[in-house]
Amino acid sequence: MCGTCGCVGANTTGGGTRLVLPHTHEHTPERAHPGHDHTGVRDRTPDAEERDGNGETLTLEQRVLGKNDDLAARNRAWLADRGIVAVNLMSSPGAGKTTLLERTLRDFAGRRPVAVIEGDQETALDADRIRRAGGTVVQINTGAGCHLDAEMVHGALTTLAPEPGSLILVENVGNLVCPALFDLGERSRAVIISVTEGTDKPLKYPYMFAAADLVVINKIDLLPYVDFDVARCEEYARSVNPDVRVLTVSATTGEGMAAWYGWVGQP
Repeated sequence: MCGTCGCVGANTTGGGTRLVLPHTHEHTPERAHPGHDHTGVRDRTPDAEERDGNGETLTLEQRVLGKNDDLAARNRAWLADRGIVAVNLMSSPGAGKTTLLERTLRDFAGRRPVAVIEGDQETALDADRIRRAGGTVVQINTGAGCHLDAEMVHGALTTLAPEPGSLILVENVGNLVCPALFDLGERSRAVIISVTEGTDKPLKYPYMFAAADLVVINKIDLLPYVDFDVARCEEYARSVNPDVRVLTVSATTGEGMAAWYGWVGQP
């Protein structure tokens, strides 16, 4: 159980199959995404234990996160062996992840097999939306948990049994903190923000944006009605992650979605 966020377990539901996936870990606010080396995100080291004066706790955090990273590496190898691309979508609640997925599924129909791993604390409402859009989906309910981890994704992949060459889109729990800390075995990470959230989100949540490969600024159809500066938001994102790519889209109207499809559909 997380000492900081209260994660206690997860129920995975997909196509009538229900799996119980244990979720046991500790959090640290400084955890880099393996394979990334972005300014502002730091790995724990033995020296850090000494500086914090609490080596026992930090050693436990290292072991638990190390176990997650090991399983994430196995997930990544399993996906690569089958030519499957997995993308981790992260955002705060209400940024439009599910709407983005619905449109993606409809526009990808017949072009490539797409499956979704849907993460929410409760209900299967989003999974139902994905299913109505024509997608194959597994729902993970985390209860009090604030993010998905590699073990949950491993169980979901077992249930999905995706065909070779598939695209797997993981909709993480709505949260701009903890999902950045846990590698799932994905190829890449996309952070979705909406123009209704505020220009300064990358500065307020730097660990999330430092861990991202792509920032999607969604709901640009609402720009005439809100106080949001796209150029400045992009500047803020690059101040914590100089290499991050930024796209502007409206999942509702379809504006800008071609660039998203080009990015997410890359093998």
